[in-house]
Amino acid sequence: MKIKRIEHVGVVVRDVEASRRLWEDCFGIRLGSVEDNPTRPVRLALYPVGESMIELIAGTTPDSKHARMIAEGKGGLNHLCFEVEDIDEALAELKAKGVPLLDPVPRIGHAGCRIAFIDPAATENCLIELAELPAAQR
Repeated sequence: MKIKRIEHVGVVVRDVEASRRLWEDCFGIRLGSVEDNPTRPVRLALYPVGESMIELIAGTTPDSKHARMIAEGKGGLNHLCFEVEDIDEALAELKAKGVPLLDPVPRIGHAGCRIAFIDPAATENCLIELAELPAAQR
């Protein structure tokens, strides 16, 4: 598997708009984009930092996974995302090594990336996402 870079670090927040003040006003990081996922109740704010990004994640409904995390006091640093050259190849390699996957088949994530998560049980409880950028963004 070829890991190209840390694509982003995901941070679960209560409210993307309220959290923007910290990232923009305090840290001076310029907002790249805000995305609502049409298939999941989640809003993302993406902040480019060098070759990587900070991804703020907020649930958009009270019963959404990320809103429940905040309610349970489990907000904050959530996951690390590696950009891979070929996600199908990466998943096949991990499966061959016996690494359990949360997503055995890639799905569409932010900015049209093909993504998959590794089961944290295999990574010392660190949630790791793999992302293959669309051809136009590579």
